[in-house]
Amino acid sequence: MTDFADLISGYRRFQRNGWASQRSRWAELAEGQSPNIMVIACSDSRVDPSTIFDASPGQMFVVRNVANLVPPFELGGGRHGVSAALEFAVTQLEVSEILVMGHGACGGCSAALSQNFKHAKPGEGGFISRWIEMLDEARETVIQNHGPGLTAGAIRAMEHEAVKVSLANLRTFPCIQEREAAGSLALHGAWFAINEGELYVFDTGSGEFHPA
Repeated sequence: MTDFADLISGYRRFQRNGWASQRSRWAELAEGQSPNIMVIACSDSRVDPSTIFDASPGQMFVVRNVANLVPPFELGGGRHGVSAALEFAVTQLEVSEILVMGHGACGGCSAALSQNFKHAKPGEGGFISRWIEMLDEARETVIQNHGPGLTAGAIRAMEHEAVKVSLANLRTFPCIQEREAAGSLALHGAWFAINEGELYVFDTGSGEFHPA
């Protein structure tokens, strides 16, 4: 059986059980969505936010990409997928909270630290390289504190820095600045340890991550 066939089997189980048992909820969602929180997470197959937070359908507006990164506010060049989703969540859905969630064993953060794709062409790692360049400045901080090697401590520090970079970039968006200043929007950071099953929450005061 192929992976796609496995997905179809899972869908049929969902239709018999999950959907059937929550018909009123799905009927409500068919009329529209009104999540209160946006979650920005990594595309990594091991860190599905709905699973980690045991969330119900319609509870979270989720965006996932390599290394859970948010680019800074900018108007020129390219198509801005993350920025468009962010704009929609904040100005149209009017979410009251945004969570950036990093995780352990993040391939994007390891690549940012090692720079394995630094000179790769698009289609061979070049798109990855361009994306994770957002972590270049954070990489220098990690190297200063942990040395140039890919140690466990350095990789974890890089994963933590990725969350901080995204939080800082979120605050470059005028729509977020306005709402955060007015107290109608709160930003959060977290990091999930896959091998521990433990969620660590970012403390803005200390700059550290502590168990939830």
